[in-house]
Amino acid sequence: MAGAIRVEVEGHGPVEVPAGATFRDVLAGAALPAAADVLAVATADGRTLDLSAAATAAGAARVRFVTFDDEAGLDVFRHSSAHLMAQAVTGLFPNAKPTIGPVVEEGFYYDFGADPFTPEDLERIEARMAEIVTQDLAVERIELTRDEALGLFADNPFKVEMIRDLPEGSISAYRQGGFIDLCRGPHVPRTGVLRAFKLTKVAGAYWRADARNAQLQRIYGISFPDAARLADHLRRLEEARERDHRRIGQEMELFSFHDEGQGFPFWHPKGMVLRNAVVEYWREAHRRYGYQEIQTPIILNEALWHTSGHWDHYRRNMYFTSIDDVPHAVKPMNCPGGLLVYKNRLHSYREFPLKVAELGLVHRHELSGVLHGLFRVRAFTQDDAHIFCTPEQVRAVVEETIGFMFEIYGTFGFRDVAVELSTRPLVGTIGSDENWANAEAGLEGALRAKAVEFKLNPGDGAFYGPKIDFHIRDCMGRSWQCGTIQVDFSMPDRFRATYEAEDGTRKVPVMIHRAMLGSLERFIGILIEHHAGRFPLWLNPTGVKVLPVADKFADYARHVAATLAAAGIRAEADLRNEKLGRKVRDAQLAHVNYQLVVGGREAEAGTVAVRTRAGEDKGALPLAEVVARLKEEIAGKE
Repeated sequence: MAGAIRVEVEGHGPVEVPAGATFRDVLAGAALPAAADVLAVATADGRTLDLSAAATAAGAARVRFVTFDDEAGLDVFRHSSAHLMAQAVTGLFPNAKPTIGPVVEEGFYYDFGADPFTPEDLERIEARMAEIVTQDLAVERIELTRDEALGLFADNPFKVEMIRDLPEGSISAYRQGGFIDLCRGPHVPRTGVLRAFKLTKVAGAYWRADARNAQLQRIYGISFPDAARLADHLRRLEEARERDHRRIGQEMELFSFHDEGQGFPFWHPKGMVLRNAVVEYWREAHRRYGYQEIQTPIILNEALWHTSGHWDHYRRNMYFTSIDDVPHAVKPMNCPGGLLVYKNRLHSYREFPLKVAELGLVHRHELSGVLHGLFRVRAFTQDDAHIFCTPEQVRAVVEETIGFMFEIYGTFGFRDVAVELSTRPLVGTIGSDENWANAEAGLEGALRAKAVEFKLNPGDGAFYGPKIDFHIRDCMGRSWQCGTIQVDFSMPDRFRATYEAEDGTRKVPVMIHRAMLGSLERFIGILIEHHAGRFPLWLNPTGVKVLPVADKFADYARHVAATLAAAGIRAEADLRNEKLGRKVRDAQLAHVNYQLVVGGREAEAGTVAVRTRAGEDKGALPLAEVVARLKEEIAGKE
């Protein structure tokens, strides 16, 4: 074909189309089985583009068509749903001024400069959205000059401010019917594909997340390609509401959040008991695997982040300050500090693999709209470890770490774990081709040696190295990415870190970055929802309540509680002037594992009447026997 363009389509092979063809033409030529479900195209250089984009836009002429079931396709679908909602809102409320409408973990939202919306308004907006879907409007991209954009959005001060911040030549908008919105895209081809949606809530927000700016109205929503998936999601949402860690955290007095520190969790005494139980097990397990624990500062010189490479990739999410007129940054990650500890003295190959762990407090700036209890915070504790080794040791280290990862998750009750191997991104990486190839081979070899099934995730590695990600599945079927193993040949070299090799020369070590829980705060949120607050005894802040049947048995109740506490069992005596039935109900509502009822017969015989959280009556047992059983249960982390 004269003047033809050749495009390699993942899962199909090469497709030839005429010069000037779009990706829609490439899709037609590929004749994929699920072509009707395709929403956009992912190119070899990491971009996601509209199907209407010119086929020559594919960097290396290799593309992957994405559907709702792909992460890139999901983002396109949900962001297009936000535009659909904005079109409906502006049609019903002409004075409403759209600002931004990003995709978030729970779906999407759009912020408007508008009067407060009511539940009745949401119903009207949903109805108008349904009308627009029925119209099946084409969604078209428009390239604009700055002056054209300023003229088009002159009546919206929020868009005008955004346009003034954008560089010339990068301004675009999308049109669907009579609605035009400033956006870089990409979007679905037509509104008709956005068939199933639900607006979930209204909240307040501030323009650009700054309380000094205008207050906005935020509408959240969720969307799916069909009604069945939406209905299933809404059912799961209802179940999730019952297990919401924010509600349970308040009821169990574990933690709280306050306007004085938005996005920063405040841990209460019982929350610290739970947190410390997790940490104590983490420390004990790491000692068994030969790790040494360190702690590095929260604030470090800005120059360090240039050296590490984080400046180029993370500075938009970092906090900054000045100390003695020298710019500093609050650390978003622990690894540069870990390298400084390593460099404090010369190491020998005989020490390798050198395993150094840190429960490091890091800070990352998140927009207020995406903050979500413990799941998305601005300060969290990352359970990092950095393992320094020789290139020859990489595979063995990774194999051991994979086994350790599964042990940790199994102890916490997560046995459904999905694994992904992410390889080198096409752009923005550091390090040589040889090092990347060796790192990827080491990770894949370790997975195969451990007989772990994994999904290949091309191009999704970190900027400094490939990685293995671990996704745990909770009791509601939700997947959470927690653990990661990342091989890094580059950062030690950037820091001029060396070791004395067996031949007497100085060589650069391999640095393996590793987290298991990920964010300690987020992992505890997952635990709360997975167990619905009904923690196993070894984790529960209050595992046992001792309930005297009358005030005159309070002294024996205190004795029982003290005996349990001396044995390392978390117990409390309920000495309130309440009836026994009320105390039992309250203990069950508080998710206490065991209630030990004591009265005259128990005090005289040195026994306790045992009731379980599930309501089982185990009868009267000697106190010493109960202590032994509970200690065994805690030790076994059942």
